[in-house]
Amino acid sequence: MNKIAIFVDVQNIYYTTRQTYGRQFNYRKLWQKISEQGDIVTANAYAIDRGDDKQLKFQTALKKMGFHVRLKPYIQRRDGSAKGDWDVGIAIDVMEAAKDVDTVILLSGDGDFDLLLDKIRAVYDVNAEVYGVSALTANSLVHAASAYHPITEDLLL
Repeated sequence: MNKIAIFVDVQNIYYTTRQTYGRQFNYRKLWQKISEQGDIVTANAYAIDRGDDKQLKFQTALKKMGFHVRLKPYIQRRDGSAKGDWDVGIAIDVMEAAKDVDTVILLSGDGDFDLLLDKIRAVYDVNAEVYGVSALTANSLVHAASAYHPITEDLLL
């Protein structure tokens, strides 16, 4: 059976679906769709922890679906900007998981992950699939993927 690892850049998916569609992503529908393709052995969702009730409910829902929710604290800088980037953490976890699975699925439009997908495809010979909002997904990421799945209305709430 196809062993699958899922990695979700929660902030990226939240903001790109909100900006493009004005709606939220349907993680339950994604889980159902991917589970039809094989056995989900790893599922990590990477988010920023602001500690508010709405966010806690969302994180609880992800956990009930089967996601391991990884959190970083929300950091407000003096200049008003915010920091909370999971790119390195996602990359490390993907590299580790790619050794033991057949398919890595990344939910993000961030072009910084193109080198990561190139590397795991070359070194571990895994399928590297990407889900992202077409208008906001880097072309380099689409090209680095074995398969690209645009997030459309059918994967939204």
